[in-house]
Amino acid sequence: MPWQKNYDETKVLEQAMRAFWARGYEATSMSDLVKATGINRGSIYAAFPNKHELFMRTLDHYDRIYRDEHLASIAERETPLDAIIGVFESAACKPKHDKIPWGCLIVNSALELSPHDPEVAKFVERSLQSVEQFFFARIEAAKREKSIKRQLDSDATAKALLSLFLGLRVLTRAKARKPTIDAIISQARMMLV
Repeated sequence: MPWQKNYDETKVLEQAMRAFWARGYEATSMSDLVKATGINRGSIYAAFPNKHELFMRTLDHYDRIYRDEHLASIAERETPLDAIIGVFESAACKPKHDKIPWGCLIVNSALELSPHDPEVAKFVERSLQSVEQFFFARIEAAKREKSIKRQLDSDATAKALLSLFLGLRVLTRAKARKPTIDAIISQARMMLV
């Protein structure tokens, strides 16, 4: 009789993602994943060939929910200029749910794995390019609304905003002091007006 899964895969990916997010890839053991997901080792291996494959699936889950959908939601409800600042402000806030770690799984993965894992490096690059494109599109829209000066170089500014944002994500993971975080958000605002 073929193996049948008896669990919600999205829930398992969410739970595994939080384990990797909190501890990092290398420090998260299969025992940690069994504990986090509530399914046994055999079921994990039946669904995912290995730890790396599970990790890549959790990265994709994170990117879709915590980056793609989050940015789309901010863009939908805010003006273009406010959307850019809103991204910085939301990244600076302590997670509302205690089980959600500080920082960003994509940035953590970039620091831990990208230097020696080409698959993760490619994924991270694609995700960060999407964030840069978000900034670029909002800058262009703000120019059309005349809320940002037209002579601002949209491409260079989007790249600079991405750099500030990545620094913010690293510092929030390290639980930097509020004045440091506030200075980054202030700098992002000054670049745009």
